[in-house]
Amino acid sequence: MGKGARKKGPKTTVDRKPKVRDVFVGQPFEGLAAEAELIAMREFVPSATAKLALAGDVEETVTLGTVLPMAAAAFVRSDGERFVGMQVQTRSSDISRDLGRSIQWVLRAKPGDVLSVPDTTTPPAADEQSRLQDVLIPGTELDVTVHTDFAWWLPEDADASGDVALSLERANAAIMPTERLGAGAYWVLAGDKAHLRWVRPEIENLLMQALARLSAAGEIGLGEGSRYAGSFRAHGLLVPVWDLDTEAHAREWADGKDELGARLAAALKSLDAEPLSSAERRARDGLVGRQLTIR
Repeated sequence: MGKGARKKGPKTTVDRKPKVRDVFVGQPFEGLAAEAELIAMREFVPSATAKLALAGDVEETVTLGTVLPMAAAAFVRSDGERFVGMQVQTRSSDISRDLGRSIQWVLRAKPGDVLSVPDTTTPPAADEQSRLQDVLIPGTELDVTVHTDFAWWLPEDADASGDVALSLERANAAIMPTERLGAGAYWVLAGDKAHLRWVRPEIENLLMQALARLSAAGEIGLGEGSRYAGSFRAHGLLVPVWDLDTEAHAREWADGKDELGARLAAALKSLDAEPLSSAERRARDGLVGRQLTIR
């Protein structure tokens, strides 16, 4: 052995916990009938709940909520009611997996238990399903209830205290009046402005063509006092937005929204037989220029 050489010792084996590969999923709720509602509850509905239709032989009931106390990922109320939160800071790039893991956790948790952040670093057990597409019945839609405050955090007749009371006060103060006008469609009063945000399930390119056809024909609004404002992308779907007259109550826009939906469906169907005209293509270019991506 030459001068300065070191004798190699026996190799040692270090046990490392396998990690979940963090791969970005651009459309995390794809394949679920509730996709539009899940996106709305994740992105812009302030206070809402919905019972989850869990696959398999599960006796416990789990409620999906927009925001939980202290932005928790999941918790079990003192009366045993189980909740999973949508608007929570996650660690991975697959929200569906994060929510699936939170559901698995809350099914095993006890009253008073709180999950601050879903465990996204440990691979699931061989018999554990980890994404929403695995734990939910795919064809079941969400029956969403919109609330005016966050009183549902607490059992009936219970009083908040400590950190929960402070979190409840802050959450209630931040709520903007919101009403659901249909699947994925929500009216909101945001200060001195009112909007309709409508999560659409169609492929973006086709939806933009259909909207352009309506725009060129002057039929893209919900009626007098409404104006198409633009759209944003969220979790793989497009969300068109309309500015609305603040003097009109949310329910006054329900018929206009349904009529617009019918016109939009007809425009989508017509694309198979009739390509966009030059005027419609110009309208599409204008609509595309008012798009942005938030997730």
